[in-house]
Amino acid sequence: MLAISRAQVREVDRMAIEDYSVPGIVLMENAGRNASEAIIANFDSVSEQDFVVVVGPGNNGGDGFVIARYLELTGARVRVVLAAPPNRLKGDSLTNFKIVTQSGIEVLCLVGAPEECWQSVLASATCVIDAILGTGGSGAIRGDSKNAIDSIAERMKITPRPFIIAIDVPSGFDCDHGATDGNCIRADTTLTFVASKQGFHATDANRYIGKVQVIDIGVPQAVRAHCGL
Repeated sequence: MLAISRAQVREVDRMAIEDYSVPGIVLMENAGRNASEAIIANFDSVSEQDFVVVVGPGNNGGDGFVIARYLELTGARVRVVLAAPPNRLKGDSLTNFKIVTQSGIEVLCLVGAPEECWQSVLASATCVIDAILGTGGSGAIRGDSKNAIDSIAERMKITPRPFIIAIDVPSGFDCDHGATDGNCIRADTTLTFVASKQGFHATDANRYIGKVQVIDIGVPQAVRAHCGL
């Protein structure tokens, strides 16, 4: 399976948007909708699930908002947890945040919240969806993103533990190198966009990525061919 780098991910997005006039928000919608279908396939009865979608400030968080919308349409209980203040949301991610809030989906902001608040929210979750950092994340994880990752790790110690799904890459996992500083989501499944990532082939990567499924986001075939996909 072809694996691409962070730079190649950005080039695919750039070409689709700038050279082929595919709006970024269309790519985000496709990503979230197709990822939600893959998530639903993991469960016999989605209506019995309690989904917690943890979102960060970038486009990965925007994908998470779209996923939350489509999961809510199935009748499942869905809560969105902000691991970044709303004023950091921009562009397509901000647009989807507004759609989610206006749709009446429960949105909780846990920026700066103590561990007890995180655990109270995560306690009943049957599935936690990690949409915190995505492929743009690199280096040491700090602040609210670190608090979110650490809180999910603590919840995983309690039985029954939730099923963990990472969007694009587990937060804290380096897209290119796979190396972490210890603050990294350990996913049961990673739903990655367009193609596998180079870091997935690093030593011990399977401890973090779990089962990998590649999700199509509607990038034109001409872009894929140009990038060797």
